[in-house]
Amino acid sequence: MFDINYFLGLPSYIDSLRETRLPIFIYGMGDGCLKLLSVFSSYNIPCAGIFASDEFVRDKSFEGHRIHSLGEIESSVDEFIVVLAFGAGYRSLIEKIDDIGSRHTLFVPDMPVVGEGLFTKEYLAGNFESISRVYSLLADEQSKSCYTNLLEYRITGGIRFLKSCESRPGDAMKLLKLSGDEIYCDLGAYTGDTIDEFLNATGGSYRRIYAAEPDPRNFRKLCENTCGLAGFTPINAAIGENDGVITVLKGGGRMIRKSDKGRQVALRSLDSILGGESCTYIKMDVEGSETEAIRGGARTISACQPKLNIALYHRVGDIFELPLLVHSLLPEHKLYIRHFPYYPAWDTNLYAVPD
Repeated sequence: MFDINYFLGLPSYIDSLRETRLPIFIYGMGDGCLKLLSVFSSYNIPCAGIFASDEFVRDKSFEGHRIHSLGEIESSVDEFIVVLAFGAGYRSLIEKIDDIGSRHTLFVPDMPVVGEGLFTKEYLAGNFESISRVYSLLADEQSKSCYTNLLEYRITGGIRFLKSCESRPGDAMKLLKLSGDEIYCDLGAYTGDTIDEFLNATGGSYRRIYAAEPDPRNFRKLCENTCGLAGFTPINAAIGENDGVITVLKGGGRMIRKSDKGRQVALRSLDSILGGESCTYIKMDVEGSETEAIRGGARTISACQPKLNIALYHRVGDIFELPLLVHSLLPEHKLYIRHFPYYPAWDTNLYAVPD
């Protein structure tokens, strides 16, 4: 039974950190650490220090804290709590974090990649009607279990809940039942990695591919990596609700963020790109602009009834807002949720498949 009282009865990581008498050390620097320090300040949680992986220490300081190594802290502090402040998707790094968690109390807060807010018990209670509605719409028990685990994780910061719902990307792709006759729109194509996944799933066959990527460097690599593909249309643009121009700031990897400062890039809607042409499969990983991208492709989605594969983790409300938005456009599609190995829950996707 999907019960609000169960979730409200879980120990929240915020309460655990506020109430502990143990020293709390943040693992990691950069934007994630800044967000955590802000959360600590808001909830009066003391930070005893910051440590980094050995290769990043080098007598550095961050926000007034000298950066320690883990060994340095372990040699001087008997018992302490570790709070992770960065994303980890590589198996070797996940195993390293697991090892730290086996020796110390570890929390991995689910900080939104984009935007403000935290998924607290109060946030859950205020949105539980919508959250519960999504649960009722999910098409299989694995999705419902995954969804429940993700909510448990977001409240507690406990990685055991993430481990309980991990899937392999290849298995998740099978949900889409891709054929060799797909018209594929890859929105947030990066350098072509998800196009490779698509081609592997279809045996290299397809009817047409559209690929949008806003970052100029990534776009050049995308074009280089796909130069031999027939029926391929690259679009150097961000995806949104309408056509225009936006200012973005480049982050690490595939991360592109809207900003007051940075580089201006073209903004396109999916409806504008296709201009009434057909589409059978859409993948969206547009760094927190998924809602706008769906709205900007609403005519196409409603008319073509395509399969969808949408990132479900950038903003605090994505986990319930995006499934409900998709369901409003594709009420007969089956909805699935899968999470892949990553700390925090930054590799979680929604799949919408024709019944």
